[in-house]
Amino acid sequence: MSAQQALSGESILLREEQGGVVTLTLNRPAQFNVLSEEMLSALQETLDDLKQDEAVRCVVIAASGKAFCAGHDLKQMRANPRQDYYDALFAQCSRVMQAIVNLPVPVIARVHGMATAAGCQLVASCDLAVAAESATFAVSGINVGLFCSTPAVALSRNVSPKHAFDMLVTGRFISSAEALSFGLVSRVAPDASLDEAVEALTASICAKSPVAIRTGKAMFSRQRSMNLEEAYSYAGNVMACNMMAEDAAEGIDAFIEKRKPVWKGR
Repeated sequence: MSAQQALSGESILLREEQGGVVTLTLNRPAQFNVLSEEMLSALQETLDDLKQDEAVRCVVIAASGKAFCAGHDLKQMRANPRQDYYDALFAQCSRVMQAIVNLPVPVIARVHGMATAAGCQLVASCDLAVAAESATFAVSGINVGLFCSTPAVALSRNVSPKHAFDMLVTGRFISSAEALSFGLVSRVAPDASLDEAVEALTASICAKSPVAIRTGKAMFSRQRSMNLEEAYSYAGNVMACNMMAEDAAEGIDAFIEKRKPVWKGR
């Protein structure tokens, strides 16, 4: 999508739905899809709406133009040099990132071009990320005298502490291959096949029981903050409850009977 289209009145956040897959496209290509106040508000409103929609099976966050996301809107930030403004802005961004984590369905980042600073945070906040081979990643605030503290929260929950801190204190760009080895992205695809790779992943998720997927995302996120004993106790209870779902009975019966399951979503 061209910059001219974005300036002609189109939304800064595009939404497309097909077969239970919702694709949200950041649509400020001329500004490298920066997370301005307006973009963050649009994301928050849409994520809040999606949280209530049981027909949604997974969400893809994509971007138009040459880059995925260049982070915060630095021009907007410098135009408002007040700590109360910055406090509110970073709190707003943190709410959006947590809304992604708390969405009951998997959220996939479709990454092309560069993902820097809060854009890298956005990738790290998604449950899964499929990157083009040419994609690059950085938490580069340090290069302008600003340590990427809020991106560090998401980054450090995805990659090892030494890899995360290396990126944070050097501001260096890493390749998609490094991002994959670090654990920042889950898959890398040739640039020309990026959409096909994302579609294959969403199709795989949508083929599974929606009850099991929603149960699993909530469980996986919550158990990470528990100690080992608490995690096993919690996971055991979740799995027992999951076994009582109609989909679990259908899935096991289908496996025994050597047929495809017909999910009922309950």
